[in-house]
Amino acid sequence: MKILLTAINSKYIHSNLAVRYLKAFTKDLDCECTIKEFSINDRIEKIFEKIIEEKPNVVAFSCYIWNIEYVVKLSNLIKILDEKIEILYGGPEVSYDGEKFLSQNPGEYLIVEEGEETFRDFIEWKLGIGNLKINNIKGLYYKNEKEISFDGERKPMDLNKTVFPYEKDDELHNKIVYYESSRGCPFKCKYCLSSTTHGVRFMDVSRVKKELQFFIDKGVKLIKFVDRTFNCNHRFSMDIWKFLIDAKTDATFHFEISADILTDEEINLLNTAPKGRIQLEVGVQTTNNEILKNIDRNIKFEDIKEKVLRLEKNRNIKQHLDLIGGLPGETFDMFKKSFNDVYSIAPEEVQLGFLKLLKGSSMRFETEKWGMVYSPYAPYEILSTDSISYDEILKLKRTEEVVDKYYNSQKFGNILKYFMPKFESPFDFFFKLGTYFKNKGYLDRNISSADYYRIFMDFTEEILNENTEILSEIIKYDYLKFNKKKWLPTFLNRVVEKDIHKKIRTELKKENIEDVHVERFDIDILKYEICGEIVKDTKYVIFDENNEDNIKYFE
Repeated sequence: MKILLTAINSKYIHSNLAVRYLKAFTKDLDCECTIKEFSINDRIEKIFEKIIEEKPNVVAFSCYIWNIEYVVKLSNLIKILDEKIEILYGGPEVSYDGEKFLSQNPGEYLIVEEGEETFRDFIEWKLGIGNLKINNIKGLYYKNEKEISFDGERKPMDLNKTVFPYEKDDELHNKIVYYESSRGCPFKCKYCLSSTTHGVRFMDVSRVKKELQFFIDKGVKLIKFVDRTFNCNHRFSMDIWKFLIDAKTDATFHFEISADILTDEEINLLNTAPKGRIQLEVGVQTTNNEILKNIDRNIKFEDIKEKVLRLEKNRNIKQHLDLIGGLPGETFDMFKKSFNDVYSIAPEEVQLGFLKLLKGSSMRFETEKWGMVYSPYAPYEILSTDSISYDEILKLKRTEEVVDKYYNSQKFGNILKYFMPKFESPFDFFFKLGTYFKNKGYLDRNISSADYYRIFMDFTEEILNENTEILSEIIKYDYLKFNKKKWLPTFLNRVVEKDIHKKIRTELKKENIEDVHVERFDIDILKYEICGEIVKDTKYVIFDENNEDNIKYFE
């Protein structure tokens, strides 16, 4: 028997942890389990072709909000071609209405909640091992003629019984690798599926260290922990963070945390981490304490801010702060304030997301209370509430696009610094820029990387009615820091002074400095970068071609 474990990821660089757990947990059984991963950017026809080429007896789909439409279409195609191929569903998108989903879609089986033990029982039943019957398999919906049968939910398993889902031969070099050391969450946020589970289960810390060492030895560059709140167990988080801080690696480890419960001991430890070793994702969601109460987040933004600022001091920990638009009771102006509050902390990334009323979340039961209108199609995103209109949601989305491009990329820092004093608040600037993008049609088509810089020149002339003499020097500097230096877009000024450049290079060779780029600036650009002060002065800047942080003047 051959089972094809099929994952359709949201991006090519992503990997699916769930299907790997299923394969690992059943690898001792006499069944061929094969993993095939695709992305939602692949054509459905091509995915279908690859599935059929495997000649599976059962196709098992890992179902999420981002891929469920693909899964349903593929399931229909499979059954149209070959009715004998059975289909098994699993994952969060089908776990909370399993009976309804299976009754309305092609396929024979559906696993709810955790899948490892149920999947193993399913295979053993298929292979005829022991006396196991399908009506005795907990956690499995199945079609019994035209009816849907279910023998009840399965108890959460001991995490230490799971089998490490990665192998030596796995090609992980260009992938984001996902890893979990715990399941569950101690908090009960209404919009989150974790609010439906009870308690948190942890893996043995010695096992976690051993498995993390596997990634380190394999040279994986980015490992993302999928634990819902990694630091909810102080002793556990301290132990793992210390291990990673002391490890000999250039890998980055990403954690979702609750910043307000960080202890002094944890902050002091994190401040010793090598730069780039640890990333923290902090779910702020809103800085309005009353709105936080509406979603059962019993925290205060002031507590989050205090901890985040303490971690920001050394600039060795990359922090990613999340906000959610469309929360119950939050107006457009309230969201604007939340954005400005978070921006004032200056985290490396500010992620603007929008409320999704997920299946199984308690937020779905409060739609009338808050006048919520949301899409009935995955990902079930909010369209409006009695506090924010659809038009205002669209305005936030435009703002989100330019924030993600210009702020989160961290490649336009000096340019953004130039504009901030010209607007009442950071939000006002990004909102105005997002509106400009909309009016110019830039949100509806692809534009070149050089155009993303040129837009600032046009925006300044058309919206602010100002000249761009100083701005062009700042844009040129940010452009050269992160792009090829031999070519400069025509809208930026390059003064070619062959004699001066030759003299500079001759002097640098005496110091054995050769792989550099020399550029003239008509303002003291490095002073501006440090303190934001604009001083007109001709300076020759030396860019190290091998180290973007090594930039200095030729004196």
